[in-house]
Amino acid sequence: MDNKLRIAGIVEESIVDGPGIRFVVFTQGCKHNCPGCHNPHTHSFDGGEIVEIDSIIDSIKENPLLSGVTLSGGEPFEQAKALAELSKKIKELGYNIISYTGYTYEYIIENSSEASGWMDLLKEIDILIDGRFEIEKKSLNLRYKGSSNQRIIDVKKTMASGNIVIASI
Repeated sequence: MDNKLRIAGIVEESIVDGPGIRFVVFTQGCKHNCPGCHNPHTHSFDGGEIVEIDSIIDSIKENPLLSGVTLSGGEPFEQAKALAELSKKIKELGYNIISYTGYTYEYIIENSSEASGWMDLLKEIDILIDGRFEIEKKSLNLRYKGSSNQRIIDVKKTMASGNIVIASI
C-alpha cells in the first residue's frame, strides 16, 4: 500500500503549520495518545480515509501559491514508507517538507533499522518538529509547535553535522 495513505484530512492552504502557505496532510493513526492532543480524532488506526498518493500530488499541483507541504497527524512515521514516496514526488515539484512527529529525532535514528521507511522519510524532510505534545509545557506563544519541549530541527544540517541543528523558521 505504498502508493496509498490513510489520512484524517487535508488542509489545502494553511499559514499555521510552517512558513508561507502550506498544503497539510493529516495522517490517520497515532500510538502516542498525548493528553491534550490538538488532533485526537487522528489517533485511531481505523479512522479517516484511504487516498492515493497521486491524488494528493494532483491537489498540490493545482495551487501555484504554495510554499511547501507539511505532514502532520496522527503520527506521520506510522506510514513512513508511503509518506516517503509522497515526499519524493513533492520534492520533484520543488517544494520543501515539514513534518511533525511525536518521536524524537534521536529515537527515529536509533530505531530506523527496525521501522520500515523511517530513514527514507527522514531523508526527504527539511524541517522536523519532534517530540510528544506535553500539556504542562503548552504555550500559545510558541511558533509552529504546541509545547516547549518540542524542537524545530533542520534535518539536512543535523544529518550532515551529526548534531541537532535548530532551524530558524
